[in-house]
Amino acid sequence: MNDVVVVDYGAGNTRSVGAALAHLGYRSTVSADPAVLRDAPYVILPGVGSARSAMAHLSATRAASALRDRVDVGAPLLGICLGLQLALESSEEDGGVDGLGLVTGRVTRLGEGRIPRLGWAAVEPGGEVYYFAHSYVAHTTASVATSEGLTAIVRSGSFLGVQFHPEKSGDAGLRFLDQCLSRV
Repeated sequence: MNDVVVVDYGAGNTRSVGAALAHLGYRSTVSADPAVLRDAPYVILPGVGSARSAMAHLSATRAASALRDRVDVGAPLLGICLGLQLALESSEEDGGVDGLGLVTGRVTRLGEGRIPRLGWAAVEPGGEVYYFAHSYVAHTTASVATSEGLTAIVRSGSFLGVQFHPEKSGDAGLRFLDQCLSRV
């Protein structure tokens, strides 16, 4: 398995995700085509941008339905940063936005500390350090790891979401991506 599809929602960090995948020896394509998203061995929903515009693009291209179908049948999907947040039921970003509903929960604006939360931080359990860049945080019972008390990793069925940016997290991030992809 060397093919990975990176979801195109009109923004995002598709180039840096593609570069990280290429470094690991994976071939990636950027697409919003529902058939491609349903049938790909592995799909990554990247993160950077606005929840409202991302969801509007995913809905207009029918990529949102394809991502829901994908998770319904147990096919793997990795959400990165905004990609994790879009997987939840709703977000208060942009005045309130319905998400994909792949994971029970909601996204709220960070209320304290540095906003946006930028920089390197450890993820617990394990203590591995990754790069974070976000102003919103997921609240869900599907959280399986935290960073500074905030949700860092979410797992629900075949969906795995991370608040950090593995593609910008050096060797630790590359190891994380490779572990995710090698399980397929």
